[in-house]
Order: sequence, then structure tokens, then C-alpha cells
Amino acid sequence: MTANDKKTWSGRFIEPVTELVKRYTASVEFDKRLAPFDIRASLAHAQMLGACGIITAQDLDDIRRGLAQVELEIINNKFTWSLDLEDVHLNIEKRLTALVGDAGKRLHTGRSRNDQVATDMRLYLRDAIDELHKLILDLQSAVINLAGQHAHTIMPGYTHLQVAQPVSFAHHLMAYFEMLNRDAERMIDCRKRVNYLPLGSAALAGTSYPIKREMVAELLGFDDVCHNSLDAVSDRDFAIEFTACAALIMTHLSRLSEELILWMNPRFGFLDIADRFCTGSSIMPQKKNPDVPELVRGKTGRVNGNLVALLTLMKGQPLAYNKDNQEDKEPLFDTVDTLTQTLRIYTDMIGGITVHPMAMRSAALQGYSTATDLADYLVKKGLPFRDAHEVVSVAVRFAEQRGCDLSDLELYELQKFSTLITDDVFSVLTLEGSLASRNHIGGTSPQQVEIAIAQARKRLTAPRWS
Repeated sequence: MTANDKKTWSGRFIEPVTELVKRYTASVEFDKRLAPFDIRASLAHAQMLGACGIITAQDLDDIRRGLAQVELEIINNKFTWSLDLEDVHLNIEKRLTALVGDAGKRLHTGRSRNDQVATDMRLYLRDAIDELHKLILDLQSAVINLAGQHAHTIMPGYTHLQVAQPVSFAHHLMAYFEMLNRDAERMIDCRKRVNYLPLGSAALAGTSYPIKREMVAELLGFDDVCHNSLDAVSDRDFAIEFTACAALIMTHLSRLSEELILWMNPRFGFLDIADRFCTGSSIMPQKKNPDVPELVRGKTGRVNGNLVALLTLMKGQPLAYNKDNQEDKEPLFDTVDTLTQTLRIYTDMIGGITVHPMAMRSAALQGYSTATDLADYLVKKGLPFRDAHEVVSVAVRFAEQRGCDLSDLELYELQKFSTLITDDVFSVLTLEGSLASRNHIGGTSPQQVEIAIAQARKRLTAPRWS
């Protein structure tokens, strides 16, 4: 091993690591995506070292010049990544030193790879959250646009996947808008805890150099510094919290995917997903398979797995930093990538849905979806609800035996079940009457749904970041 090939820590050891160990412990193949953030943090750190008189003005100028060259090489894919140098940090430092000499070696004064990687991760995740937040808003906008066309489109609402009560398709869609709204709020809240600076905590105990951590925090746009050096280098709560938020988003989209898959089935026939999101069968020429929503269901398990991996990674670690934490990056990166792709494709897919209102209406006429309306009608006539429930249960059984809907029964037939029933009953047994009667905040009446959609549009344009 030549002097140039030696590890930064090799003076302590009498033999090099084996090739197998080198490959097993190296992270550069996946952590090199942190390079822009590593350079950004290094520039701020160097500026602080210069301001504090820890390095000279000439060193600072050399570091800035060298890092600009390194960044340009990485952007243009001319940077040579070395497995021997283990990770993104040492690769950049080695190249910087080759470009500017001893000034490059002085950059690491007052910091450790432990606080360096924690800082890079937070910078990376902060940018990812900003992008993902925008993508959530885009998807919410697509949901609103589709809902805005269907406030009067009636479909069956389900419990236990059995016909329960009629709702509007817009009302159903707006339930997912609300889920996504909570998702967006969680991202904003998560970002607050991501945005603390670990740099300056060094390996675990801080540093003896007269540094100004608050200056670095301000340069990098952090809200504050981490206030305990042990916690700063070992904390991965921010990654776990983000992945939990991501898992919830994927879970919401998985639920919608399951409904899209069902609704596209000819037994439902409620809608069609555009061809560009589907595939055919290698043997059955008639097939149109909803591959995208099916994959969203599958990838939800993947993100859930990443969350469990991060929780398991941290559960047995003593303070402070441990090599285990190298395993935090791949689950986090994969979660960001998966969620980003899913949100983008889902927004496009929602915009390409064709709705079949008559199929929805036909389904809503099955399963006695207005039975509750008849019970409410009797309550308003003075019958206790439990008695009304019993009366309608018997009426439904009678209609079922006749093979017809409650609204198809003659008035005299309905009056056999209760003398309180008069000819005004038929207005509440219609699908339109059922929807219109639920005219309150959060209800499914077209009037309330249109109000909810208008309010949702305003919410999307309101500033979110506090």
C-alpha cells in the first residue's frame, strides 16, 4: 500500500482491510448522491473557520476554488469515485486536497464524518421534503379538478364493501383530498425537526476549536443548531419520522389504488384508467390490466418495509455514532425515490380517468342504499329511531323478496309497515333526495360538496410554510 492509497485512519493499523471488508463497509456507491450537500456544508464550514481565524484567508480561497472544481467535475460526470475512499466525504476531500494541497486537509478542522454525514442527510432530506410537498399539492389539485366535474354524479357509498348509502363521486374523491392535506401538513411539520444543524458536534463531544455553529446554521438555512453533541451525531429520528410520513402517504394512495382497481373491473364499470397507465396480457387479448395502481399497492409495502428497517436499525444502538448508521441511507433514499415517482405518476393518472356516471348510478340503486333515509323519515314523523330501524328492516326484507327497490313499492305496501308513511315518502327514497338531505358541513349534498371543493382550492393557494 502506497502513501497515497492509505486510509485517513490507517496509521493506527498494521494491516489493510481485506477486499471483502472494503466492499462490505464502503458506502460510496449509494451515498455519492449526497455530494452536492456535502459541498454546500463544507463551504459553509470553511467560511466559518475563516471568520473564526482557524484557517487563513488564503486557505479559504483555495478551498472555495477547489470545491467549485470538484462540483463541476461531479456535475459533468468527470469525477472519479473510489471504493478505497469508502464514502462521499473522503472522495471529495481527497480530490480537493489533490487540487489545492494542504488547504484541503485543513477543511476537516473542527468536524468529523459523524456530524458531517448527519448534516448532509438533513440538507438532502430538507430539499426532498420541499419537492415532495409540491408534488402532494399537485396531486390534490388533480383530485379537486376531477371532483369538480362530479358533484352531482351519484355512486354507492360502502361499508364492509357492501352498499351502504348513496354519495356523490366528488364527495368520495374529496375524502382523499383530506388525507393528502394531512400528509402535506405532516411533511411541513417533519421539516421543522429536520432543519437543525449537527455540524460542529464533531465525533461526539464537540470540538476544542473556537467555532461559531450559529453562523454555519444561518449560512445553510437551518432554524437552529442541535443542542447536544451526542444526540446530534447519533440521531436519526428525522429520517424515521419522514419515512413514517411517506408510509402514510403511500398507504392513502394504496387505498385509492384498490378502489380504482375495483371500479375499473367490469363488475363495477365505474371508470376507465387511461391506456398509458395499463398493460395487456401476453395470452388474453381482451385484457387491460391496471398496472400502475397495482404497483402502488406493492410499493407501499416497500416503503413500509423501509420504515421498519430504520426503526430496527436504531433500536439497539448505544450513544453515540455507530457504523450501523451507514444503513440509514438506502432505505431513506429509496423512500424518497419511490414516493416522488408515485406522486408524479398518480397526478397524471388521476387526470386521465374517464368516469361512467350511469354505471355508478345503477350500482347505487342496488342494495337498498336509501333504507336509512326511510328510517330517518319515520323518526321525523315521531317514531323512535330503534323502532324505525326495525320497521325499515322488515320493509327491506319484503322488497328483497319482491325483487325490487324500496322506491318501487306502492304507497299502500309501504303503509303496511307504518301508518306514519304518506305520499311524501318517495321524495326521500330517491338517490337525489338522499344526497340533498345531507346538507351540512362534511355532508354529501351537492351544495356542500361544491362548497368543500371551493374551500379546498383556496387551501391549496394559501401559504403553508410557517
